[in-house]
Amino acid sequence: MAEAGRPGHGPLAGVRVVELAGIGPGPFAAMLLADLGADVVRVDRPGGPGLAIDPEYDITNRNKRSVIVDLKAEDGPSHVLDLIERADVLVEGYRPGVAERLGVGPEACHARNPALVYGRMTGWGQEGPLAQRAGHDIAYIALTGTLGMIGAPGEPPAVPANLVGDYAGGSLYLVVGVLAALHHARATGTGQVVDAAIVDGTAHLSAMIHGMLAAGGWQDRRGANLLDGGCPYYGTYETADGQYMAVGALEQQFYDEFVTLLGIGELAGARKDLARWEELREEVAARFRTRTREEWTAVFEGSDACVAPVLSLREAPAHPHLAARGTFVDHGGITQPAPAPRFSLTPTAVRGGPAQPGADTADVARDWGLPHLMKDGD
Repeated sequence: MAEAGRPGHGPLAGVRVVELAGIGPGPFAAMLLADLGADVVRVDRPGGPGLAIDPEYDITNRNKRSVIVDLKAEDGPSHVLDLIERADVLVEGYRPGVAERLGVGPEACHARNPALVYGRMTGWGQEGPLAQRAGHDIAYIALTGTLGMIGAPGEPPAVPANLVGDYAGGSLYLVVGVLAALHHARATGTGQVVDAAIVDGTAHLSAMIHGMLAAGGWQDRRGANLLDGGCPYYGTYETADGQYMAVGALEQQFYDEFVTLLGIGELAGARKDLARWEELREEVAARFRTRTREEWTAVFEGSDACVAPVLSLREAPAHPHLAARGTFVDHGGITQPAPAPRFSLTPTAVRGGPAQPGADTADVARDWGLPHLMKDGD
């Protein structure tokens, strides 16, 4: 078993990544690269990143190693450039122009390492009228039209935590871009800059919806469409104990099984009759309120009705299917999602807990051949 924080088996074993410490989507993207086996060295700043979370519990820093470098110190940029000279990938999440002012922008980095993939993670992107403005997930997804799609009609849009913007539209697109650019760099010897903007990625996520909108198959308002809760057989319903069941019986054969098990087979014909959707919705809601979530879970167990209980974060790891797959793991006393996706030849794992700022300076100095890092790490 690999030592805590050390790169282990995985499809990215042997890939070296420098992460300039930040918060939100940058650390999550670097965690994903680390989960896949890359040797991710997080360059923490003195005093921490400013996020009010105990580093012991910051899972987005698992499988990484940390050194502390003060980029504002006279020799700070040179230490980071020394790391970059030995790296394949850099990940940074500063506002546009900040990395350049600190002496570690793309030009300086590529002068030291022409094959470097320079990954930039921002909300608004590297250019455009809002590029220099502050922001968070909710503002980015608001402008793309994505936030406005989510929630009940007549009510404020529902906030999907920071999953849609920061992580789906941001981190995952940065990782896709980095891996594509890494493939190109290995084929040509030439690195490049990856400009991953949350507004771009979040907009891209809605590609299918825009196609449906253009075709007249999607109404530009909440709760009026097939996939946004407007459809009575694609949504959530309250149970007798105040819990919820999720229904996604879109196809005919799944819908038929759903209404049969729910006990409203007489309304099977309402599926395609939009004039009867409200009647169908009311009857579905009334039926779900007659039993508890556990009872309805038992009713639909083993069926293809596409119905599932809505579980909480603490409940999810104990679900039999997720437990059987090992979707969640316990490491260092913290229950957390296991690395994903899975690989048949190069399995991944949680190899180490959250990297503690500066704790790995000696190991990184040795492994990356940079003994002078030690004077800043002590």
